[in-house]
Amino acid sequence: MNLSASDTLTTSTVCWTGPERRNPGKPNAKVLHLINGEHFSGAERVQQLLGKHLNGLGYDALFACLKPKSFPQQAAIRSYQITEFPMRGKLDLSVVRGVKALAAETQACLLHAHTPRTALVTSIAARQLSLPWVYHVHSPTARDSTRRFSNILNAMTENFAIRNCDRLITVSRSLRRDLLRRGIAPRKIAHVANGVPELTPLQPTERSQSSNWKLGMIALMRPRKGLEVLLQAMAQLPDTAQRIQLVLIGSFETPEYEAKIQGMLDSLGLRPKVSVRGFVTDIPSALHDLDVLLLPSLFGEGLPMVVLEALSAGVPVIATRVEGTPEAVRHGIEGYLAQPNDATSLAECIQELTNSRARWAQFSQQAVLRHRSRFTSRRMAEGVAKVYRQLDIPRG
Repeated sequence: MNLSASDTLTTSTVCWTGPERRNPGKPNAKVLHLINGEHFSGAERVQQLLGKHLNGLGYDALFACLKPKSFPQQAAIRSYQITEFPMRGKLDLSVVRGVKALAAETQACLLHAHTPRTALVTSIAARQLSLPWVYHVHSPTARDSTRRFSNILNAMTENFAIRNCDRLITVSRSLRRDLLRRGIAPRKIAHVANGVPELTPLQPTERSQSSNWKLGMIALMRPRKGLEVLLQAMAQLPDTAQRIQLVLIGSFETPEYEAKIQGMLDSLGLRPKVSVRGFVTDIPSALHDLDVLLLPSLFGEGLPMVVLEALSAGVPVIATRVEGTPEAVRHGIEGYLAQPNDATSLAECIQELTNSRARWAQFSQQAVLRHRSRFTSRRMAEGVAKVYRQLDIPRG
């Protein structure tokens, strides 16, 4: 690529065997996705799956990573080009030059941003290149964390950046309603639900006689996910619930937060009931080892990918009644929805589900049906490709 020496750039490409292109004799249209890449959680899983499936729909996904850390390593199991432009801060716009050069070099016909940080860079680059751009809304930015100042800054950045955005994609209907309340024109908003691949589902009959229960929380462990509330709920379970074990799967956002959780395990006497497994790359295997997935979020989600993966694997879900999640999990059908930030409500849901293997088996079967009918990764990619075509971005 014809970049100057002042541009910070690292590029890697890994190949995979995927679906054949629809038009083998004609090259796919190039779409440059701008992402953070610091962590590898739900939004990054969406980006990874789009990189896989869009290839078979006439579009090649390229990635510009502005906070390279986890994504380049975890996403490298698929075939796409990942170029790193490390930003020194939220408002470091020196990377725009490199992004523009990459878009020109690869002949990208569309830019696709996924975070407020990348939206700001994309807004400027798209205007200077006279390219259309899309913004993927994965979560409610103004309340995406427990850090109030960070939420305000991200929301201001997002509002400024999307003024010249051609189309916004929301992963849930609650996020679409949020954009409408903010004054975004309905014609600019497309709702494309998140999706995950079809996993081999559990066989409920194999566990019908088991009285032991393994609950699991799979997430990037941070305060907004409600882990403290979950531990308080575990402490409220009666002594007869010794058969219930909890495993925490995922990395912690900061060492300080991990130390706080470890302290809670000691103070609540939960060491015999709770194990901390850390980050794993094989989510399907982790899910198949569980009876129930827990996601006790304190406030709005987009459409949690781990919940969809649990449904795909036939693992019933106990989550909280916050934005987004109830669009996937229906109370009393695929699992239970507790009140957010309410340990007693969460403990009652855990007790209710673990009291009946027959009810659990019904939830498991309904979970698979729910996923197959609405939340496959192929369906998600087709929805995004449809947005591209509406912007007159031709398929290959």
